[in-house]
Amino acid sequence: MGQSLLGQASKAKVSRGPRALGLIELLPKGKARLIPVVILIDGQYYDAGAYKASPVPMALWAETEYEGFRTGVSQGLFTVTGALENQKTNEWIAEGNWVSAESLAAKSAKKPSSSIPRGLEDDSGPPVLRHSGTAKPKPPDSTPASSEPSPPENQPAASQNPSPGSSSSSGQAPSASTSAPTTSTAASGASTPASTTDQEDPNRPTLKRGKPALTAAEATPSTSSPPPKSPTHEPAPSASAKTPQSQLIPAISDGDGPEAHSYAFDAKPEEELSLRNKMLALAADEVRTRAKQLSSELAGLSGAPATAKTRTGSRARVAQPKFDNVQFRLFDLSSSNEPVMVLSATAQMPEGTTEGGLADLQYFVTLVGRQDINGDIHKAFSNITDRRHLDVEPKFELIDAVDVDGDGRAELLFRKTYDEGSAFVVYRVIGNQLYPLFDGVPAG
Repeated sequence: MGQSLLGQASKAKVSRGPRALGLIELLPKGKARLIPVVILIDGQYYDAGAYKASPVPMALWAETEYEGFRTGVSQGLFTVTGALENQKTNEWIAEGNWVSAESLAAKSAKKPSSSIPRGLEDDSGPPVLRHSGTAKPKPPDSTPASSEPSPPENQPAASQNPSPGSSSSSGQAPSASTSAPTTSTAASGASTPASTTDQEDPNRPTLKRGKPALTAAEATPSTSSPPPKSPTHEPAPSASAKTPQSQLIPAISDGDGPEAHSYAFDAKPEEELSLRNKMLALAADEVRTRAKQLSSELAGLSGAPATAKTRTGSRARVAQPKFDNVQFRLFDLSSSNEPVMVLSATAQMPEGTTEGGLADLQYFVTLVGRQDINGDIHKAFSNITDRRHLDVEPKFELIDAVDVDGDGRAELLFRKTYDEGSAFVVYRVIGNQLYPLFDGVPAG
């Protein structure tokens, strides 16, 4: 899948959609599952775990393929085999098969040589939401008589569960002209929804899908163990609670769109260290401001002066927070050789200062910055919270840079975690500001 980065921005092919984004969670012993995040339909973003969920979300239909990426570099393919719904939170998780890029390359190398020049039969784009294997056609009379008949070609899907994207009967989403099978049809596996839009215009790129996956109630008896929990839906998991081998990889399923390329910014070690230190200086200012605000509020409640522990005279100095778990990432999101920096860390203020009134409090800080032509750093985004305020101010965790809308330019994918749940946010960086393209809502 290697492509030249030369002239990538000028030759980028913009996806016409639909385009789905999910998170592949690689578990120990080679197991994998997929968390739906967002789906782009006709220029609009929808929650991929809820869009056309009748009975299973469109993004999680069986035999749908996703390609995993790390900062724009392909990591492998995930094929959906089934989907489970948490009956309490109505959250969906897909189970499936994961094949790494290394395994795919090894299989390709073992294939017998062909007289056809290499590259002529290579897939020229990202994988499609499609059947991953050879389809097994069913005879016309194989469908039980009790199954619902296929709707007319122009009848929208999921009419009993309308959504903003389901009205586009002639748009780019094939599901608009595809009737989602009923639960009984999905359980029997007797039929596969036909894409009538594809028959009308076979040359139009679409997100082709497989069979709808089984729901949790159909896939397992009520006495079976509940579906595996995703760390995406757990409140503020600790590092020790996570399995060391567990990994999260953004994944895209699209039948169209630009060629993939890396979004990493290539910097020398000394340049990266300099940028990191500048971002830490900005983060220190943010933490001090937050700590001072909380200390003042605490002093107001207790009646004690906020400056009771402040050093005076020549010994007075600016308090420096202590940072731990520092993560620093450099991206070139638009192939313009302009670094976008993301820093996240935990911090504590020292005792003996005004800002240290809550010295035992741990702060969570996430910053996004850009560097101008003069080398100055400008803050584009700041999130500061602490364990006591996660009910109203979530903690932001960077997942990765990923091309969500298929225009050849990457966006920043974050997970925001509250006390009792989490959701995903997609930001586009324009100038020195971040604009939300999709802002999920925690379930529950």
